[in-house]
Amino acid sequence: MTIKIAVLGVGGVGGYFGGRLAAAGHEVSFVARGEHLQALRKGGLTVESVAGDFAVESVVATDDPAEIGEVDYVLLGVKTWQLEGAIAMLEPLVGAGTAVVTTQNGVDAPQQVADRVGRDSVLPGAIEVIAFLDGPGRVRHIGGLGKLTFGEWDSRPSERVELLRSALQGSGLTAVVPGDVWVALWSKFLALGSFGAVATVTNAPYGVLRTRPGTRQLLLDSMNEIKQVAKATGVELPTDAVDKTLAFLDSLPAEGTTSLQRDINAGKPSELEAWTGAVVRLGRETGTPTPLNNLLYELASARSQVG
Repeated sequence: MTIKIAVLGVGGVGGYFGGRLAAAGHEVSFVARGEHLQALRKGGLTVESVAGDFAVESVVATDDPAEIGEVDYVLLGVKTWQLEGAIAMLEPLVGAGTAVVTTQNGVDAPQQVADRVGRDSVLPGAIEVIAFLDGPGRVRHIGGLGKLTFGEWDSRPSERVELLRSALQGSGLTAVVPGDVWVALWSKFLALGSFGAVATVTNAPYGVLRTRPGTRQLLLDSMNEIKQVAKATGVELPTDAVDKTLAFLDSLPAEGTTSLQRDINAGKPSELEAWTGAVVRLGRETGTPTPLNNLLYELASARSQVG
């Protein structure tokens, strides 16, 4: 069955996922701006991918969501610091049955979207893909399965979740509907929040972080604080969540770095507020002590301000 979907944010995530869906015959509309919008209108979307290159020669692209109207799904492909602007554009796209799929790093985005459209219209989700905009109208996918983990707010089975899962799988993407979507989001956040903060304040790659006893302990302590914050918000992570996250760290390329430290190093807008900032804020709101993450947040914030 064909779905009608609007993609807000046509960077690596939105371009790759939207491109795959469009190439498979689904009705995809892209909301973009500037040179990227002009390139999409003129020459379509070109994707260079480790899973196979492809092009969508004719795409629907606009900077005005009202030209698209109500859709079955909205895929929010923007960064956390772009989310507020994207949320402001949702109204023309969202009807009684529309599902807005969040893909942002962290755990804040679903509620931010729900504050505008209501929880019943939100499918909390998390993306796993390494892709980026490689010039106007061009996306480059260099790694990751192209996986979207998502579900209803209360993780109940639903027809719209199954329809989206089927569409994604049929488009050459990977779709995972977990038993508890919030456990899935917080499990990813366990890695993001700890790796990102410690890597940013040390400006060290994964190989250094995991082999130095001191930095490995910092990661462990940060994760344990995050796990306690998750519990305080009502999310009970598995007992082996920290061990699995450390094992994941050990599997990463030694020279690899986090997107947070790369953005701060480059003087770009970063997701610090949605990562370590969220740990600190949620800890404060729930009365959960987060002394290490408080310190990491202050150090990373200072680095971001001095460039």
